[in-house]
Amino acid sequence: MDALVTAGAVRMGSRRALDVVNGALRRAEAMAELGVFIHLMHEHARKRALEVDALVAANRNPGRLAGVPIAIKDNIAHAGHPLTAASRFLDGHTATYTATALRRLEAQGAIVIGRTNMDEFGMGSSGEYSSWGATRNPANPERVPGGSSSGSAAAVAAGIVPIALGSDTGGSTRQPASFCGVVGLKPTYGRISRHGLIAFASSLDQIGPLTRSIRDAAVATAVMA
Repeated sequence: MDALVTAGAVRMGSRRALDVVNGALRRAEAMAELGVFIHLMHEHARKRALEVDALVAANRNPGRLAGVPIAIKDNIAHAGHPLTAASRFLDGHTATYTATALRRLEAQGAIVIGRTNMDEFGMGSSGEYSSWGATRNPANPERVPGGSSSGSAAAVAAGIVPIALGSDTGGSTRQPASFCGVVGLKPTYGRISRHGLIAFASSLDQIGPLTRSIRDAAVATAVMA
């Protein structure tokens, strides 16, 4: 289900954010062999879902992306959670703040369920060069999903989440989107803050969404910008 359809159902009270999040976590666990996630965030995601459901019950605005499960590339900071850029060099490192783009998504009700696999430090274009093992293409596990935002593209293509965040320096969002058959956007520089993104080439790096529809990509971009 697309992000905007899910958010509308949660805002109307016809679906609970907790049920949506639990469904996404179950799908992630069932597809573990694809190597999509480095770190799943069960406790965090369920706590956030309960907060969204409480806002709905109180007739308060839960946001444009209420209850929408999202995944984030492992080079984007999220306070209190691991930040390794798929490298053993940073194993055990915890982010001390949240990237601006992600903070804006969370403020609109989006819920992070996990951190996605990637080519180590963004240096790769096949999803094979991660300290946690390769990501596989959901359409055909014998094929590569592209990179370096391999896990984010695969998470969307596999139907685990409707929105995932990637980063693009020279194609690292657009190329895996193409390989996995989803929408991938590299915004113009400065459109979305790169504050909280581990740098590959800071004058070229951009955080961008991977989605199943252009409409979801547009909304995610608008929220982050």
